[in-house]
Amino acid sequence: MSENLYAYADGGVTAPAGFMAAGVSAGIKKSGRRDVALIVSGDACASAAVFTMSSMAAPPVVVSREHISDGRLRAIVVNAGNANACTGERGMADARAMAVATAGLIGCEATDVLVASTGVIGVPMPMSLVLAGIEKAAGELDYLAGEDAAEAIMTTDTFMKTTGAALEIDGVKYTVGGMAKGSGMIQPNMATMLAFITTDAPLSSAACDAALRTAVARTFNRITVDSDTSTNDMCTLMASGVAGGELIEAGDARYAPVAAAIEHVCGELARMVVRDGEGATKLITVTVTGATSEPDAEAAAFAIANSPLVKTAIFGADANWGRVAMAIGKSSATVDPARVRIHFAGILTCDGGTAVPFSEEAAAVALAADNVEIAVDLGLGDGEATVWTCDLSYEYVKINGEYRS
Repeated sequence: MSENLYAYADGGVTAPAGFMAAGVSAGIKKSGRRDVALIVSGDACASAAVFTMSSMAAPPVVVSREHISDGRLRAIVVNAGNANACTGERGMADARAMAVATAGLIGCEATDVLVASTGVIGVPMPMSLVLAGIEKAAGELDYLAGEDAAEAIMTTDTFMKTTGAALEIDGVKYTVGGMAKGSGMIQPNMATMLAFITTDAPLSSAACDAALRTAVARTFNRITVDSDTSTNDMCTLMASGVAGGELIEAGDARYAPVAAAIEHVCGELARMVVRDGEGATKLITVTVTGATSEPDAEAAAFAIANSPLVKTAIFGADANWGRVAMAIGKSSATVDPARVRIHFAGILTCDGGTAVPFSEEAAAVALAADNVEIAVDLGLGDGEATVWTCDLSYEYVKINGEYRS
């Protein structure tokens, strides 16, 4: 289904029927801003989740992996301002206590609650504040509070990241909504970025898992701000089924359009995360075609997108395409220099592995835009991949140099 066929659905995670949310201030953030969020379904529903591949996965990730094992969730509890990472047994106990507290307030099993945390690593959770915040959030649950929840999960983000899409299949309207946070420590590698997707389509647990994994592979796992994979990354999907109709399995004719809408929402959120990269001034789209395989194309695209030299050149509006060639060469992709073509901000700068005359003035104008595209054709096969990143500015260093101050 073409993306322009989706109607925008306002409300983020509460856009689909059957979900309430809340976002409150518990005092975890020094700023006093909202820092505890809840997403709650009317009943335990089909769900799926993917998590960081980091070997230093935080306690909330460990606990949530256990809780999603049966493919059903009733609620998600999130805190911002403290990652509850590298906190040992106390951290595990605190993550479980968040699930228990949430379950007691909404009336479900603790194992039906997923736990997420984001913020500073290595600091014990201020549990008296967290638990009071959960109780406060449970008292403020509302079908229109999606934006409150989206605000509550922010850390260094400069804007809330929410979106939604509605589609109709055989006369039935289905809605997909979502929210995300992330600005730095971003190269998720899921198999500090959190994303929560909801839908009222009657997906089975297996269909949720299939749709989410496909969507994440093409969206959240194709973004990078600084090549760092957080200890806390996760992306979840909950399907309330409130829109009605027969259960949708992966082989159902309705599955593909619903899965496409889920991927659309994930893609919108993923690009928001990159656009809001710490200190970013430009969104960069890197597309590699002509690779021997899709993994090769992805490897080359990530090498370009993660190169500090490429990112700083674009920040400075410098058409230094040689840095793109360098990045391709250091990747694991199969490359024949004599076949490589590079378009930098829409301008052909390299053909057959050698320089092509171009206007530096025109390139500077193109690179001054908010959106910059780098297109590489390796000329070897049909493999292709697109990765999204941002430029690297002075402000990135400032933000991360002062992160704990």
